[in-house]
Amino acid sequence: MKREEINIRDPFLLNDGDMLYMYGSTDKNIWGGGECFTFSAYKTTDLENFEGPFVVFDRPDDFWADRQFWAPEVHAYKGKYYMFASFYKNGIGRRSQILESDSPLGPFVPKSSPFTPLGWDCLDATFFIEDGAPFSIFSHEWAQIKDGTIELVRLKEDLSGPIGSSVTLFKASDAPWVRPISYRGKFDGYVTDGPYLRKLNGGKLLMIWSSYTVGSAYAVGMAVSDSGKLRGPWRHLDEPLFAEDGGHACLFEYGGKLLMSIHRPNVASEERPNFFELEEVGDRLKIKGLLKSR
Repeated sequence: MKREEINIRDPFLLNDGDMLYMYGSTDKNIWGGGECFTFSAYKTTDLENFEGPFVVFDRPDDFWADRQFWAPEVHAYKGKYYMFASFYKNGIGRRSQILESDSPLGPFVPKSSPFTPLGWDCLDATFFIEDGAPFSIFSHEWAQIKDGTIELVRLKEDLSGPIGSSVTLFKASDAPWVRPISYRGKFDGYVTDGPYLRKLNGGKLLMIWSSYTVGSAYAVGMAVSDSGKLRGPWRHLDEPLFAEDGGHACLFEYGGKLLMSIHRPNVASEERPNFFELEEVGDRLKIKGLLKSR
């Protein structure tokens, strides 16, 4: 299967040896009641030709959520693979949960209950290790609080749950490049989506995350922790890294290159995975070019 044949949102790439695994949101009714209760993965060695999809998570009969299975990320940790994903149920809301497997291709099973706060609508959880301790960084959804936030929570060493409460790192409107959009005509608000972190060569910590910018384009922005620590403080760069109606990015290395994946366009059923080569320049990343189909 060719890259341009794959309809996927929130593409996440795991580099596991000589193989890349791609995960993402693939429900054809992504914003509605939901038709897809699984997560799938694709395999590739060249980011152009893919094998799959392979079902890596299939909803158990007793699973709490029944719609909007979104944005799976898979991270290797202590000899196993852990999927961070978001799920929804009326009356409970949207929560992030960790699933566990012995293989990148699953089967993934729930590690524990959702770890984001009960009563919050949360999504797009990612994973980062600081000073040997595991943390998750996730979005508190703008649709609930109008000005979305990026949150940080420490996890137990075995990832079986959180330690303490989350802390707010920043809100969407703090970034100068972000513009409000309308939520179903009810109010204008500011989006936080898809955080992902990378330690820069100089010791600072970079976060890429998505929101909307000038012209209502979906975009990828950058924030920097000059302290190099997760708690920041976080400084927002003035201009987005990418502002051409694509986003929910992750960073990965392959073939000696630093790469970024996004979906674009940001239009349901039309999204395709796109890959860019990046370079690190000072306290930021810059796009060197789009990896084009061969």
